[in-house]
Amino acid sequence: MGEEPQNAPLRTVYREHLEAFANDLLDMCDTVRHVMSNASAALLNQSLENAEEALSSADALTEMAQRCEERSMQLLALENPVASDLRQVLSSIYIVEDFQRMGVLAAHIATTARLRHPSPVVPDTMEPCVAELARLAEDLGSKTHALLEDPDTGVALGLRDDDDDVDVMENYILHALTQQEWPHSVREAVDLALICRYYERYSDHCVNVAARTVFLITGLKPDAYLEQQRARDGFEMEEKIAAIEERFRPRRGEQPGA
Repeated sequence: MGEEPQNAPLRTVYREHLEAFANDLLDMCDTVRHVMSNASAALLNQSLENAEEALSSADALTEMAQRCEERSMQLLALENPVASDLRQVLSSIYIVEDFQRMGVLAAHIATTARLRHPSPVVPDTMEPCVAELARLAEDLGSKTHALLEDPDTGVALGLRDDDDDVDVMENYILHALTQQEWPHSVREAVDLALICRYYERYSDHCVNVAARTVFLITGLKPDAYLEQQRARDGFEMEEKIAAIEERFRPRRGEQPGA
């Protein structure tokens, strides 16, 4: 049965609020990526201007998060949402928290660059590795934005593989820091270890957003969804094998291969 006619205007308002909330998330994602882009530029180029731009943009995230929180309360108060709408609201609330944390982590990178200016934070020998780490993190941010625009379980699950690349690069850098032949200062080692941690946690939050997206689409956590898909694939394979057996099974009175 369809919705009662008198509920149609309220339902329209509800959908408009949901769409506005989705746009707010895209704006937050854009802002977070802008913060990280400037933070990485400040780190790798010893740019005080980029550091200040990153920190200024990060301040805007607090106001954006507050607006999202207010919008979520309005959505939950408007009417009793259907299951898919409720998943969207709850997923969005958690995604806002992820974006807030991502902004804080990117701001930590910018703050470190500003604190050490005009000296570089990253030693010359480690700069290519850190540049690659920054590239991987920014690529994850870009894919997260695309996922918000067009939710897709395959793309969401693929972000976990991308995050593995970040973990490998982080471990490679941390391994270099702990070698006895480390040619730089203890301060530089500590700064670099923290920078790696910030990028790694930033990327983890992108994976969190991807997991929220899987839940939004399926109502399941990623591991549960994958298990369900494997079970379904196994069942479909058994059906196909049974169909082939039925097709090629000799009929009564027929000789096999006749």
